[in-house]
Amino acid sequence: MILRLQNVSKSFGAMKVADRVTVTVPRGEALGIIGPNGAGKSTLFNLITGNLLANEGRIEFLGRDVTRAPAMERVRMGIGRSFQIPQPFEGLTVFENLLTAAAFGRGGREAEMVDDCARILAETELLSKANVLAGSLSLLDRKRLELARALATGPELLLLDEIAGGLTEGECKALVSTIKAIHARGTTIIWIEHVLHALTSVVERLLVLDFGRVIGIGAPDEIMASKEVREIYLGLEV
Repeated sequence: MILRLQNVSKSFGAMKVADRVTVTVPRGEALGIIGPNGAGKSTLFNLITGNLLANEGRIEFLGRDVTRAPAMERVRMGIGRSFQIPQPFEGLTVFENLLTAAAFGRGGREAEMVDDCARILAETELLSKANVLAGSLSLLDRKRLELARALATGPELLLLDEIAGGLTEGECKALVSTIKAIHARGTTIIWIEHVLHALTSVVERLLVLDFGRVIGIGAPDEIMASKEVREIYLGLEV
């Protein structure tokens, strides 16, 4: 297993935002996380990455207990993530954004980082915009850059937070194609998404969160056939 959460809980005062979450993720899997707004999805990502620390439970990454480890240590171990709202360094070029992520996320020799960043730019279809200022990018290219910056940290586990949100159907398909290629080369992916047709075209399992609790986990067809899940998602784009 690349990731294991055992009875992980987090509260803010009387509000419990993660409630005894238990899940294991095998190496190489693509796992989708769904749930209504406020279900605790991004909170769970923050607990995995160390941006928040759990009040209870245990988080293991690559067999090591990282429950109290700081976020930077987890990045260096191989946990990379994107954020819902891309926030690149707008005054830097696309390539400079990647170099910054690589330098702080994993370090190494500059020549190696330059080569890796060039490869990632090609993989995410940003190579032609390497010298463009990030602040001038379209939404699709900002999403691509957000993905590229996460990849530049050298992750073994890639967390994607609503990366398809706000895109047109054509843009979504292009981004999904890139994510499929990243997964095909062996990267483990956990993906939070509301655009379910995009999500289910990639992931092998779905985990459903509601009020911080896991209410289901299994094959996408099985989960989406659940009456409880369909009630939660009434009116959502399927």
